[in-house]
Amino acid sequence: MKRHIRGKWVCAQCQTLTQAPLPAQIIDKGIATAGLLAQVMVAKFSDHLPLYRQEAIFERAGYAIARSTLGAWVGACGVQLQPLVDALKQAMLSQPVLHADETPVAMLKPGNGKTYRAYLWSYASALLSQSRRWSTTSPSRAQASMRKPSSAHGVASSCAMTMPATRRC
Repeated sequence: MKRHIRGKWVCAQCQTLTQAPLPAQIIDKGIATAGLLAQVMVAKFSDHLPLYRQEAIFERAGYAIARSTLGAWVGACGVQLQPLVDALKQAMLSQPVLHADETPVAMLKPGNGKTYRAYLWSYASALLSQSRRWSTTSPSRAQASMRKPSSAHGVASSCAMTMPATRRC
């Protein structure tokens, strides 16, 4: 349990009580700490753990956190992260080259055990100068830019390839 100790002061003349404010929280007047919210978000979006499974995990650990509460926390975190999303979108769209990938995945429909087709979209940017260099460089030159294995310890050094070995359109 986390304790917040806040000072209180009373004016001797007017008897007005003044108290130090609470530290900033992600969810105002919420019980969830930043660490717990980060755990829920990482488990959901990085580890692909749906909220009903997280609910069961928390229940096994002795914490009754309803799925609706977890969903509200995810929504509140999404609202708080929106300025970061907007800045990332602006940075991506300002790049001269933008790569996109659309991957179909089978997604389970809750309740009936059937799946339907859903899509994941991912985006990556590349500098225009690198794209031009890649498209005009021969594969033999790209292979020559790789470092040779280090024989000092019998372990190959990491590949420092500056351009792809084959040209893809």
